[in-house]
Amino acid sequence: MQSTEVLIIGAGPTGLTLACSLAAHNVPVRVVDGAPRPAVTSRANILHARGVEVLDRLGALGSLPEQALAPLGMEMHVQGRPLTTMRFAPVDGESVQALFVSQASVESELRRRLHELGTEVEWGTRLTDLEQDDDGLTARFASGTPLRAAWAVGCDGAHSTVRGLTGIEFPGVPVVEQFLLADVHASWDRDRSTSAGWFHRDGILLAIPMRGTGEEEREDGDLWRLMADVPALSADERLNEQQIIDRFEQIIPVRSGDGGVEIRDAQWTSVFRIHRRLAADYRRGRVLLAGDAAHIHSPIGGQGMNTGIGDAENLGWKLALVAAGRADTGLLDTYTAERRPLATEVLANTTANTKILVGERAVTRMVRDHLFVPLLNLPAVQRSATRTASQLWVTYRKGPLGEARRGHGPHAGDRVQDLDCRRADGTPTRLHAELGRAWALLVPPTAADPGELIAAARGYLGEHVTVLRPQKPAGEGIVMLVRPDGHLGWQGPAAVADLTRWLTGALGRRQAPV
Repeated sequence: MQSTEVLIIGAGPTGLTLACSLAAHNVPVRVVDGAPRPAVTSRANILHARGVEVLDRLGALGSLPEQALAPLGMEMHVQGRPLTTMRFAPVDGESVQALFVSQASVESELRRRLHELGTEVEWGTRLTDLEQDDDGLTARFASGTPLRAAWAVGCDGAHSTVRGLTGIEFPGVPVVEQFLLADVHASWDRDRSTSAGWFHRDGILLAIPMRGTGEEEREDGDLWRLMADVPALSADERLNEQQIIDRFEQIIPVRSGDGGVEIRDAQWTSVFRIHRRLAADYRRGRVLLAGDAAHIHSPIGGQGMNTGIGDAENLGWKLALVAAGRADTGLLDTYTAERRPLATEVLANTTANTKILVGERAVTRMVRDHLFVPLLNLPAVQRSATRTASQLWVTYRKGPLGEARRGHGPHAGDRVQDLDCRRADGTPTRLHAELGRAWALLVPPTAADPGELIAAARGYLGEHVTVLRPQKPAGEGIVMLVRPDGHLGWQGPAAVADLTRWLTGALGRRQAPV
């Protein structure tokens, strides 16, 4: 029987990010997906700043910045009149910004990076069963070939087979009855530097400029993503591609007032209901969930891919330490404790925003048209909305590895901004460029030789701990240990006893053999 350390089911952005993280930590990993080949169409079309940051740390950003469109924002129309342009303001103090790029392109770059790390996706491999025991688990596939693994992670989406086989509950409710989506090539005399949204008594219409990928790339720039809410279809009603296009040809002139749009063909169409669901737990024994397998919500705001990628990075370094025998399995429980509260907040925010924007009730539409939409013209509101969407604000200070004390400055669990630093040999670098597979020990430039600190950290964490001297240290004599996902693990005076006390508590075990 074949075996591996970690089996990942699902080769979307979440599964690929986790695979890259584990492979970079030299953890044997297999990635399987029931689809026959990679998707060429795209569910998501924006990678927010936190997602960009994660891919950059993993060496998977590649050519995405060159492929991305850069719309200035979304022009919102009420009663046919342009009322507000919601602009995507740069996040203050941050060097990383969102990219308007297709999910298919993101997955392509992640597969490229995974190939560099020596791992390929096994397509057409459909999981049918998972059986756990004290020593690991056995996975079975439609082909009949079993696989032995120490751990399995379900990254297989909203209809997760892994979640179903594991018995983890997935409660939730519908938010909007029905949405139509179509990526279409269209003749449309609209400025492609902005997206557009029209709020009408019949519902909402969104039009987002997109760039094709591979063979679908066209120089004339005519690819648009269209979204519109519609009355719920009957239980036995199914719309084919042409019927969805016909619906949009009826909706566009009514909701936008523009009768001059000619849809030539569709690249992808879909009919879906917006649900809000959250897994009761992210772990059941040796099986974990990540991404849409653990949480689903409205696509408005573009948080799904970003949140899944964040799940994967958080889980990756923890699973790597457990697989290497350097941490107790209890470290994996901090994954649920840190990531599930974030998903709860994302679900609440996207649900509230969707209900306001769709405006199913007359009073909601009045609040939307006369209060909510006009407020989006204010620069302060635009900056706040951009930062909220970016997820650069995410903190784990209230989690089991965090520090909920009062006071100024970074707390354990907070994300640490990218900092200008120097390596031990004096060469310049940036903090986030050194993370991904490694921990960083930030030592003030004037501090003494940190030899004992680095030896202690490597004794617990392995060889991938680097010493950096930040140009702007946290404080006089303060040393910081930054996790591979960019969050602060520990800080304090350069005392080995304090560092080892934190490492022992966080990893749940004494120093492992070097």
